[in-house]
Amino acid sequence: MGTSVAVEPQRRAALPGWSVPVVFIAGGVSQYLGAAIGVHLFGTVEPATVAWLRAAAAGVALLAWRRPWRVRWTRRTVLVATGFGIVTLGMNIAFYEAIARIPLGTAVAIEFLGPVAVATLGSRRPRDFAAVALVIAGVFLLAGVSSDARPLGIGFALLAAALWAGYILLGKQVADAGSGLDALAVGMAAAAMLLAPILVTSQVLLDATAFADPDTWLLGVGVGVLSSAVPYALDQLVLRTVGRARFALLLALLPATAAVIGAIALSQRPSGPELGGIALVMAALTLSAAQRNSDR
Repeated sequence: MGTSVAVEPQRRAALPGWSVPVVFIAGGVSQYLGAAIGVHLFGTVEPATVAWLRAAAAGVALLAWRRPWRVRWTRRTVLVATGFGIVTLGMNIAFYEAIARIPLGTAVAIEFLGPVAVATLGSRRPRDFAAVALVIAGVFLLAGVSSDARPLGIGFALLAAALWAGYILLGKQVADAGSGLDALAVGMAAAAMLLAPILVTSQVLLDATAFADPDTWLLGVGVGVLSSAVPYALDQLVLRTVGRARFALLLALLPATAAVIGAIALSQRPSGPELGGIALVMAALTLSAAQRNSDR
């Protein structure tokens, strides 16, 4: 998945206050429409290959936009950016493997276990423990009650959650270095190049004809632009306007957004228990973000 939760620009932009939720939801819709396109690609391309296409397309788009070569890079900043990109690509591989097996809304809700866990690390506040309890209850409901939930899909969603936690922790190092989106551009491009021999070769061995189909490349670019480039850009506008604490509160809208896109684009109608699990995750995100806002 991956949103820009870890990168907060220093400069404030003049987004009208009323437009902030609209812009944020537009980014979420774009992100999950890209995921829905990825699901349609699974008929001819492996999920890991779709994740690689997303990273490659996003890397090219972000490099063209940010032109990070204008900034001075050290060996350390290059290594940190590359590690950030590899973790991001790994997270996306796990996410696509998950949504190849379980509904989009379910996978997204489970994946939020990672950010909630990071937000409560080292905390002893009752509210933080309550947020963890809520998200665990929501994940249990989604994983244990849903008739469509396959164990392997749940496992990949949990792996994506763990990698999202790593993404946030590495992203903090990127943000502290002040490189932000430039590091993301370099990282995504580097990860796509470094992992290409493994991911592309795997696809070639399974079905090389997929790369001869222009639709594979066209839809792959669509996934990269919709799921990465557009959401990252819109998230930065929101972050510049409201800051990281209020941005965290807006994250509570994403599980519902994913469920709606899954229902419309993939005909994945959530059951009552699934809706309950998603609601619990959204409540956990709201509780966790409210704590951070009250501490400001």
